[in-house]
Amino acid sequence: MHKLVGKVLHAPEDVPIATPTQPVKTGERMMALTWQGTASVKVIGVSRPGITDERDVIVRVALAAVCGSDLHLYHNELKAMQKGDILGHEFVGTVEQAGSEVRQIQKGMRVAVSCVIADGTCNYCKQGMFSLCDNTNPSGLMEKLFGHRTAGLFGYSHLTGGYPGGQAQFVRVPFADVNCLPLPDNVSNEQAIFLCDNLCTGWHGNALANVGEDQQHSSVAIWGAGPVGLMAALSAKKRGATRIVVIDSVPQRLLMASKLGATDVINYKEQNVITGLHDIIPAGPDVCIECVGFRYAKSRTHKIEKTLMLETDAIDTVSEMARAVRKGGTISLIGDFFAFANHYPIGALMEKSVRVVGGQVFVQKYWRELLERIQKGEIDPSAVVTDRLPLSKGAEAYKIFDEKSAIKVLLNPAE
Repeated sequence: MHKLVGKVLHAPEDVPIATPTQPVKTGERMMALTWQGTASVKVIGVSRPGITDERDVIVRVALAAVCGSDLHLYHNELKAMQKGDILGHEFVGTVEQAGSEVRQIQKGMRVAVSCVIADGTCNYCKQGMFSLCDNTNPSGLMEKLFGHRTAGLFGYSHLTGGYPGGQAQFVRVPFADVNCLPLPDNVSNEQAIFLCDNLCTGWHGNALANVGEDQQHSSVAIWGAGPVGLMAALSAKKRGATRIVVIDSVPQRLLMASKLGATDVINYKEQNVITGLHDIIPAGPDVCIECVGFRYAKSRTHKIEKTLMLETDAIDTVSEMARAVRKGGTISLIGDFFAFANHYPIGALMEKSVRVVGGQVFVQKYWRELLERIQKGEIDPSAVVTDRLPLSKGAEAYKIFDEKSAIKVLLNPAE
């Protein structure tokens, strides 16, 4: 039973999928960062996972990260968490054990693991749309909310399957041949961990909007300078954008955006976003990329309506984009949105012939190209890492990230 926008939803039973979401328990113990309730996480001892499906591998985690979208879970905004759920969807490590049907990934390999769990066989996977996989998320609630189920995700609530996440010493990875990327020696763990989500997501936001493909897609405005927004700015530069404007209110993040390729920055607490953007790009940007998501209400209207549960998702950023983007431009949504919003700017979008695109990242579509760019020295996503903590200090990691005193926090399970 779930409450959403003042209504109680009775979710149908979960549907059968291609692999179990929960691993078998080996009897051995490990440490993992778990969700304990609203704004409460704790490292506890849990059962170590074992091979559950012969297409699995078990990864010994060398490095995990806290993502901006983890904060949605931290604050219990999705209402699909259960006490004790293991968090985390960005992690790299070494293959400890491989199932008998795994062909390409071998014991001892160092790998990055996709945040998106795909089976590689459905029609969506075959088209490179891995986050739309038909066969890895059993959630009846998602099907009721959205009309369909998208792919399973590691450590990201029972709306996306309830798979145990990577902020732990060991993780079971289903469909290892699809969801693990072998890493070369000249790419560090700190660089590789961005391939699990952030760098691929930033690239995805640009690719959806055709950034850099021609002069009609050369000016970009990015809302949000967290890790994904920064990777979107870096990606825009590498794809050939000539004007890149990043919007945020945290000076440290805006400074980092400038270092990574932003030609201009706007602090929305110091100036009006629409006026500022049109001063820089009078006709409006060709592309606007949303990297903030549903949780951050800026206007009094959305703050009140979210508080009263009259909506689930605040869309102040989307409303600003609708006004700012040029006529015939594109809005790309890669910040997380989950349910319903009021005051959607449908008039501006329709009258200005604006194209709206979006979606969860197709990690496996992009990660080999991006790995090659890291190897060549074209991209170094690890530049945004500001804090490194042992897994045992996971609660502190969430706190400083939530307070925006850190840009990117990494966790080491071995410390």
